[in-house]
Amino acid sequence: MSRKIDIFITEDQIKNRIKELGKKISEDYKGKDLLLIGILKGSVPFLCSLMWEIDNEKLAIDFMDVSSYGSETESSGDVKILKDIDSSIKGRNVMIVEDIVDTGRTMNKLLEMLNTREPASLKVCTLLDKPSRRVCDVKIDYIGFEIENRFVAGFGLDDDQYMRQLKYIGEVIFDK
Repeated sequence: MSRKIDIFITEDQIKNRIKELGKKISEDYKGKDLLLIGILKGSVPFLCSLMWEIDNEKLAIDFMDVSSYGSETESSGDVKILKDIDSSIKGRNVMIVEDIVDTGRTMNKLLEMLNTREPASLKVCTLLDKPSRRVCDVKIDYIGFEIENRFVAGFGLDDDQYMRQLKYIGEVIFDK
């Protein structure tokens, strides 16, 4: 099966939206500490771009690695924590930074787990949101783009680990 990718969200659209999100987060966390937790690997370009747009001297980052897809294009629903954060979040303002929220299963599991660690606040920021696919009701506090049910890659999102380096987000089209 061959694939092609059609540009869906341009590099400029992504940059502009991240600037808007960074401004809003800066306002919301003015004078407060904030720990961004990037979900590996897909969130890395988004997290880096976002943190450069957040005006906050009390900003820190950490990472988690979770898996629910493997090499498939659909979430298995079986969420595995492959790498946990290194720092304590007790009493801290925490924001999970994700590339995409689809079914909500992964985010639901992360929120449940991190809430047991008693953060002062726990919010979610995602580059892409697919609410039509939701099977778990999760609150997304900051959304880059809401999209329909499309299989997308680029700007950190992958197709079987490929295409993460693209500076845009494209819809992956499978030819039969």
